[in-house]
Amino acid sequence: MPAIVRYDEQHCPIARALDVLGDRWTLLILRELNMGDRRFTDLADQLPGIAPAMLSQRLRTMTENGLVVTKELPPPAARSVYAITPRGRDSVSVLRALTRFGMPLLEAPDDDVVVRPLMAVNAAIGAYYRPLEAAGIDERYLLRIDGEEFTMSSVPGGGPAHDAPDLVLDGSAKTFLDIRQGRVTMRDAITQGRLTKRGSAKTLANFRRIFQM
Repeated sequence: MPAIVRYDEQHCPIARALDVLGDRWTLLILRELNMGDRRFTDLADQLPGIAPAMLSQRLRTMTENGLVVTKELPPPAARSVYAITPRGRDSVSVLRALTRFGMPLLEAPDDDVVVRPLMAVNAAIGAYYRPLEAAGIDERYLLRIDGEEFTMSSVPGGGPAHDAPDLVLDGSAKTFLDIRQGRVTMRDAITQGRLTKRGSAKTLANFRRIFQM
């Protein structure tokens, strides 16, 4: 296993952050755990290419650094899962910045590539949230992506629950990724039937402005 690089001779907060986050796979593991608790096998499935020994070593180091904890689920599950800590959740802003930086570099997926709905909602939409554009707006948006439902809000933290969403968008993960990467506009995706909408034009305009779509 390659030696782990550290930046002890540099008195710099970026260097200290890289000491904790800069190892290969660490940020991708945090990506998964920011979306929910995961079993070891879940992480291995969603991180193709990582060896089990490497995954174990990274999780051990991340636990020592206070980014991750293990939890025991009660019966009938009765299994261990990895969960992110509040310190680990501080990585969200880093992950979102990397998402925005990497999105123009991401190639269009081939037909046989599966784009995860959870990736689409987090990377193609959530990473582009603009709180200043959302100021004074209290709306909920229901996204149905390949049959999975996700609720997003104009209010940071979600705000109080609404009886019904103000806007419903239904489409595939690849469609949302195509919109984000400019291969199709949202207007054309709706016209072509790739995306269906329920809600007012004003609410759709708010959603597009808040999430830069």
